[in-house]
Amino acid sequence: MRAPNSIDFWRGYALLTIFITHVPGIIFERYTLREYSLSDSAELFVFLAGFSLRFVVDSLAKQPLAAAVYRLAGRAITIYCAQLIISFLALAILAGAAVTLEQPYILQWHNAAAAFDNPVEAHIGLVLLRYQLGYFNILPLYVVLMACGPTIVVIHRLTPWALLPISLGLYLYTVATGFNLPTWPVEGNWFFSPSAWQFIFILGFLLAGANGFYAKLSARTKKVLFVLSGIETLIGASIALGDFTPDPTLVPDPKLFFVFDKTYLSPARAIHCLALACFFGGAFAYIERYAAPLASYFSMLGRNSLNVFCVGSLLSLCGQVARYAFNGRWEIDWLVLGVGTAGLGFTAWVTEWRQRHGGRAKAQAPSPAEH
Repeated sequence: MRAPNSIDFWRGYALLTIFITHVPGIIFERYTLREYSLSDSAELFVFLAGFSLRFVVDSLAKQPLAAAVYRLAGRAITIYCAQLIISFLALAILAGAAVTLEQPYILQWHNAAAAFDNPVEAHIGLVLLRYQLGYFNILPLYVVLMACGPTIVVIHRLTPWALLPISLGLYLYTVATGFNLPTWPVEGNWFFSPSAWQFIFILGFLLAGANGFYAKLSARTKKVLFVLSGIETLIGASIALGDFTPDPTLVPDPKLFFVFDKTYLSPARAIHCLALACFFGGAFAYIERYAAPLASYFSMLGRNSLNVFCVGSLLSLCGQVARYAFNGRWEIDWLVLGVGTAGLGFTAWVTEWRQRHGGRAKAQAPSPAEH
């Protein structure tokens, strides 16, 4: 298993804070990133996903292009299957809560009513990713981004200079026009517009690696960027703490360039996410030195991000049900946090335990020639 590192640590941090913020009203919500920042853990998670993809692509640099495409396509399929599984389990949790608590209203939570009122079309929509439950709409974005992985690696191999202009052009078009994918059978649009969010994903990809943009900067330039990112971090924190939001009626068109819209990853959110990454990117060395157990825990979550995210999504829904059943008592908030923190850690530990024992079993198995 990999030793604790900065990427895994911050990805683990994002996973835990996503779990917390997916339990609306919990007292710990006020201590998460989104309370002190223009961006939140969703941007961080997607940025780091692109960052991690670069290391995977670089590790496949000496293999045929077809092998890299095959591996990335397989990852997209895995994430797609995970989205289907947790969506169906979430519907079961809501149905069970509605029956147990004798509260049919729960069946309407988080856009779930269509699955119970119109199950035929809703199930088709789930399979097509066009029907998404509230708080279960990050993985569909991730599926699309990873499905674009083979295209990204092809462009990166053949014409690497073209990747940023293509991504930036698509992002600017989306923000200017409000382009998004439609949902069905419930009318609406995706909560995360893939054509906008691909930009922060691609930026993570381009900045990472030994040959990434950031590695090519001089030490002096990095110091300047560190100072500028610190200033931007403070500005964003002041705006967030002051609860300032631009009035859409007062800003010029296209309005998405000036408001703090999450669905379309407005520029203010994207810039602030980059500033946070630059300013806090070197903090891991100090965290590992002075809070080693914390560094190990978050890194373990980050190393097993898909399994941890799936379990965390389901646990957060259970936490919502628990808070509803007990009228949001503070003792329940502590219980939800304790169970969630332990559950995410246990999921990561079991995943690595299975990998260790699976590898040992393969090593002990006789080769075909020995049969």
